[in-house]
Amino acid sequence: MHFETTKADFLKILQIAQSAISAKNALPILSNLLLEADESTIKVAATDLDIGISSKIEAKIKEVGSITIPAKKLIDIVKELPNENTMSVLLKKNNTVYIDCGKAHFKIVGLPKEEFPQTPEFKDKDAITISCGLLKKMLSLTNFAVSKDEARYILNGVLFIIKNQKLKLVATDGRRLAVTEEGFEGKSSLDKRVIIPSKTTNELLKILDDEGDLKISFGENQVFFDLGKTRIISRLVEGEFPSYEQVIPKERQEKIKVNRNELLAATKRASLFTNQDSLAVKMDIAKNKITVSKSAPYMGEVKEEVSITYGGRNVSVGFNPAYIIDALKNLSQEEIELEIEDADKPGVLRIGGEYIYVVLPMQLGQ
Repeated sequence: MHFETTKADFLKILQIAQSAISAKNALPILSNLLLEADESTIKVAATDLDIGISSKIEAKIKEVGSITIPAKKLIDIVKELPNENTMSVLLKKNNTVYIDCGKAHFKIVGLPKEEFPQTPEFKDKDAITISCGLLKKMLSLTNFAVSKDEARYILNGVLFIIKNQKLKLVATDGRRLAVTEEGFEGKSSLDKRVIIPSKTTNELLKILDDEGDLKISFGENQVFFDLGKTRIISRLVEGEFPSYEQVIPKERQEKIKVNRNELLAATKRASLFTNQDSLAVKMDIAKNKITVSKSAPYMGEVKEEVSITYGGRNVSVGFNPAYIIDALKNLSQEEIELEIEDADKPGVLRIGGEYIYVVLPMQLGQ
């Protein structure tokens, strides 16, 4: 194997693939990146057996071949190379790799490709094609609500429901619930309901662009995201996602109309006085105004009024500000509508038929 490329291009695909490597890998080969050179491209791949990521670029290939190299050491080397126009990677006998760039010369020992786990095959019949920008938007509105509690493993992922040429994503950690649904173009009779781990959805959010399409294919217990130059293969979370529909309150006629950015900014400022012992931020809702406040013993207090359109009864309620901020910062609408009925009832944010976000309140002493 022998190829030439630029430091910037090579480093980019190394870092994309590296995200699949886990610090807990028991097998030494799983700490390596697989490098493969064909007639015109270099592909870099990594896996922890739960998720696999590969990415490729066009390069000047002088000799095809493959090798695996310890990921951290290879990336550290490439980062420190001089910023020359080209760098060279050459595989010689005994799995020894020579990396040259300008006046810098490195030699590193790898392991043969044969020890690296093979990639499973996927059939096109269980596949859909969807806009990258659409999936990025849908994940940004739900992924933050995934549970981080490993004991509740069934909630450690995003539920994907594909039916009637619509994609629905659902995520919850038991204190909040995010649901978004969109139609997608292209003919598909696929009917699927799977849970995709948060590690996979996190990586998707990092690499999805606003342009182009991707193909999503499903195997028996795996999913394959094909973005062209970058591909992700992931195991699915096994089990039955809880019935979430019943926790979504019926839509209220009395809504609070508010500027999203103004409420987001006020909530961020109030959150400055929260701590682990006192998380809840108070929202006093009255005719045409919300007062967002937080008082913390031995620290101080903050209070800010936000103009709203509302004619209902007064309500005082406490929310974890992080839960409010997570949703508001990922929306694009200038004005949003909130439904807040009482201090012990969930708050709801709805965007037409596309998005529902439900947040349980907190006692103001919390």
